[in-house]
Amino acid sequence: MTPQLTTTNHARDIAGLKYIYPVISRRAGGLSIGVNFNTNNACNWRCIYCQVPNLQRGTAPDLDFALLEEELTFFLLSVTQGNFFDQFNVPVEQRIIKDIAISGNGEPTSLKPFAKVVRLIGEIATRFNLFQNSKFVLISNGSLLHQPDVQAGLHELAHYNGELWFKLDSATAEGRSLINNAKQSQERLLENLRIAAELCNTKLQTCMLHFKDKAWSAGEKKMYLDFLAELLKQRTKIKQVMLYSIARQSFQPEAAELNPADAEEMEAFAADIKALGYDVSVNP
Repeated sequence: MTPQLTTTNHARDIAGLKYIYPVISRRAGGLSIGVNFNTNNACNWRCIYCQVPNLQRGTAPDLDFALLEEELTFFLLSVTQGNFFDQFNVPVEQRIIKDIAISGNGEPTSLKPFAKVVRLIGEIATRFNLFQNSKFVLISNGSLLHQPDVQAGLHELAHYNGELWFKLDSATAEGRSLINNAKQSQERLLENLRIAAELCNTKLQTCMLHFKDKAWSAGEKKMYLDFLAELLKQRTKIKQVMLYSIARQSFQPEAAELNPADAEEMEAFAADIKALGYDVSVNP
């Protein structure tokens, strides 16, 4: 029996392909065509809410560019001219390609050469006139934006009017250590966000959750708001702040101790962010 695509079924192999996977995205509001460079389940961070099984520390493996081109072309033909939506029982109101999203099972910007593959994906999508009604999205933790090839990739993304969804799960180094198991200074975070915003449209994606009464405390919320105020002061242009919470099973050791933020809490925090002058979206 063919599985039904839902907002909670993000299996990377559901279409039987190595690099391409379909997602009905609750944030995008329709079909998101995912591109997974990290087929080895390797990432330079380890977020406690990560849904990737057997996650390991590392970088993306070498990419088969010819296979990626073949798979993406095949998949786009299936969606635009074939029976993909019927095959996977996609509801009629969600039968629209909202974006091509470079995301997957680890940090995608760790791929070498990153800029080359962004250009390839853009060229294939353009053949299908995809960007007339759909977006080109990079979902990243932003930690490697100081690297020239990653910056070149953002130049390519901007060429197709794409946007970066920059992960910011905490505005403090302590919070990022707790939630993302990442060692990232405030200085590096501010600099990478500045670089990102100068190169392409940039949104912040923030996962609100509760873990041992430490994550998203009142103090963390205040520091996040102070951080957003600092971005305004530095004229770092953020297109939108996207708040969401955990909706799928984490495969990390902390899974049993995680609790999602409820809608009321998220809406209240969104109101505080809006008061600073930011556009905000909320997906509990």
